[in-house]
Amino acid sequence: MSTVRKAAIALAAVSALALTACGPTEDGAAGGSGTPSASPTAGPGGSPGGSASAGPSATASKSAAPKKTATPSKPPKSGSTDPDYDVFPCSTFDVTFTATLAEPTTSSYLLKITNKGTKACRALGHPIVTFGDLDGQATERGAAPGIEDALRLEPGQSAYAGLMGGANDGKGKTVNSIALTMSTESDLKQTPLKASTPGLYVSPDKNSVTAWMNNAEDALSL
Repeated sequence: MSTVRKAAIALAAVSALALTACGPTEDGAAGGSGTPSASPTAGPGGSPGGSASAGPSATASKSAAPKKTATPSKPPKSGSTDPDYDVFPCSTFDVTFTATLAEPTTSSYLLKITNKGTKACRALGHPIVTFGDLDGQATERGAAPGIEDALRLEPGQSAYAGLMGGANDGKGKTVNSIALTMSTESDLKQTPLKASTPGLYVSPDKNSVTAWMNNAEDALSL
């Protein structure tokens, strides 16, 4: 055998060995007869080999659920629980006024006011009574309730006060009318309400008036 042919045969044998070592085998085109191993894949539940269709765990479900927020309570309605908190003192703009002779010998008069408005008001303290064109006013007789206990007048309701006349002692004067304003515990400007009082004798420090009361009898007996 010639040298050239020997070299060709040797080259062919080397090439066959190289192809056998690097090429795929008949058992597996991906790398020989052994099945390639794969790293275990954790399933959705966290354990290896878990089914892909398995749902999320209970713990994950709770954490993913939206948190409920507390509904704020409605704010309380404004205003006091006292039913009289918005009832203001009566002024002369809220009432009508009359004066009726009650005792001719003493020139005493029954004073009456009536709530002519559409809302309740309070008749505070004593009426403020002046005499015609004379200076001064009637003094207060008896105690009056505080502002919180003052007489409440609903629309159409009346309150009464007794005006004591004076005996003719020669020191005073006779007047034919009086004027009334209301105590309001404020600087509210009021228009005086007038009433006829024929023959009312006004004597210094002798004419007095009671606080507002809810009946005529008590107003005249004090």
